[in-house]
Amino acid sequence: MTRTQVETPFGPARAELHCAAESRAALLLGHGAGGGIEAPDLVAATRAATAAGVHVALVEQPYRVAGRRAPAPAKQLDAAWLAVVEDLGERWFEGLPLLFGGRSSGARVACRTSSDGSAVAVLCLAFPVHPPGKPDKTRLPELDGVEVPTLVVQGSRDPFGMPEPAHHREVVTLAGDHSLKADVSGVTKAVTEWLNRVLHTLDA
Repeated sequence: MTRTQVETPFGPARAELHCAAESRAALLLGHGAGGGIEAPDLVAATRAATAAGVHVALVEQPYRVAGRRAPAPAKQLDAAWLAVVEDLGERWFEGLPLLFGGRSSGARVACRTSSDGSAVAVLCLAFPVHPPGKPDKTRLPELDGVEVPTLVVQGSRDPFGMPEPAHHREVVTLAGDHSLKADVSGVTKAVTEWLNRVLHTLDA
């Protein structure tokens, strides 16, 4: 595991790199709004990816690196993310297909930037479809706008809502809430199976 700092338009971001024995692709994962890269589902996804031959970069947004808990506005999050993608794509992952992902807020960033960042697939852990108790304030357009293979892993009791499967989009429902920590092994299994399908398509 290696840590590296990346300059962005909104201050330095940080990436924790986990290298696989193979180098079939690279997965960049972002954290939730108030949490860090040590979240159980992010750890599980990292293990699943490296076992499948995919390098992983766990990305800490500049506001977290600066010690702030309140997230930056969406446009700043997206711009910082794309700066990290460009930097790591050149320094660490040159020539590899890039997959984007994250949990909660990080999943939203991955969806919004998937086209501009040329992601080949998107992994969403606990995508926040709407704020709790406010189903009218939907974020589904961010998810619907993704045009590459997408996996959403969602807790069955997630107060942030449940997305439906759609074209290019698989949804795996696990026991538990927004944290997904009630079934970490389920996260690993879902990510492993999906990655193997995505990688098979890329290798074809």
